Parts: sequence; C-alpha cells; structure tokens
Amino acid sequence: MAITPLPQSDVVPERPIKILLVEDERALREALADALTSEGFVVTQADTGAVGLAAFRAAPPDLILLDLMLPEMGGIEVCRSIRSSSRVPIIMVTAKASESDRISGLDLGADDYVTKPFSSRELIARIRAVLRRAEADPSPAAQGARLRVGEAEVDLEGQRVLRDGAVVHLKPKAFQLLAFLIENAGRVYTREQLLDKVWGYDYAGETRTVDVHMHALRQAMEAIPAEPVALQTVRGIGYVLRRPA
Repeated sequence: MAITPLPQSDVVPERPIKILLVEDERALREALADALTSEGFVVTQADTGAVGLAAFRAAPPDLILLDLMLPEMGGIEVCRSIRSSSRVPIIMVTAKASESDRISGLDLGADDYVTKPFSSRELIARIRAVLRRAEADPSPAAQGARLRVGEAEVDLEGQRVLRDGAVVHLKPKAFQLLAFLIENAGRVYTREQLLDKVWGYDYAGETRTVDVHMHALRQAMEAIPAEPVALQTVRGIGYVLRRPA
C-alpha cells in the first residue's frame, strides 16, 4: 500500500520577538517579564548591567529594555557598549525624568525613553512602535554605500564619516540623523519630524537637540560650517540635505 506524504504548508510561522530585559528591581522585572510573555514575546532577564551585556553578546535580541540605574555597570555604559557594534532597538526604562537625562540617553542611541511609573500597556505599545520603525527603516549598514557629502565621505556600511582620510568622531544619533537625511536627500524636514523619525519621540521644547546635532554634522562635513552647502537650513521650516554626489 503506497503512502502519500502530506503536503507541506507554505505558511512560515512568525518568529517570536526576543526581548532582553535589564532591570535590577526583581518585582518590577518579573512583572514586566510576565506581561511581555503574555503578549507573545520571548523574554531574557538580567539583573545587572554586566549580566545584561553578557546576555546580549551571547544571544542578540530583537529589542532591549534597559534600566538606566543599574548596579556594577550603569545603563548609559551598557547602551554605549552595545551601540559600538549594534543598532538593535533600545528602550531605556528609568525613574529619572529630567529633560537632560532623556536627551543624554537618546543621544547615546536609545530609541525611546520610558519613565517610571508606567503601565505595561504603555510599554508594550512603545515596544511595538519601536519595532515597526526598525522594520520600516532598515539600517544604513545594509545599504553598503559610500557617499560624498560636503567635504567628507560617509561610509554607510562602516557607520563612520571620514574627512581627509581621518575618521571624524560623531555621536551615534548624529550619524543616524545623517543617514536618515541621506536616505531622504532633497526632502525638507521640520525639527519635529526629525525628532519623530530619528529619535522616535515628539516632545515640545526639545527641538534644540536637532539643532545641536546638525551643528556637529556641519562642523564635520562642511568647508565653511557657517555657510553650509550640503546640510542646509530652510528658513521657517527645518533642514534638508542636498542630494550627495
């Protein structure tokens, strides 16, 4: 009797999203892990910065929830270390709510910033929003391109800027801002739009952070920063990157 094999399904099951949760408060960590697990996420827990960094290196997650105040190694240091080699989405979770703390975290490369106390529903909504942005806006490193912008060369694959053969140091967010403008060259963006697209948040009164990063980019890339050719201001609107060569 011949046995007819069952047809294989063409439907590929959706891969579960892996989240690394780095939080030293046990009760909060376990409560968050339960809430995330109930939403279908696969959660790895870490109670110190050092343990979290080791877990990230051992099994890179799809997103990291990172407490700012951690024993042994603070969240800022962990974020800086991760951003030196990865663009994995990072949401900082902290009790520190000042504007300067928020900007410091975002400048280091965090994708969002959630202040305690917060509801699990709010956090999950933010996680999904950050993951959607990450999926819709692929890493510039995947594009494998080098472009001339002003007086500098932008190495998108290596995520660096070179001028006269020397690497120019830029903060991670400054490079992300530059990469976004390159991807959308010729299009004018308001400061609020850039905050939303690059920093991933919209907060009245914080648009100056865009100006600060644009100033740093002009210093790195323009022959005369006060008279920019590539990174231009559109009066009354915002900024635009003229199409690079």
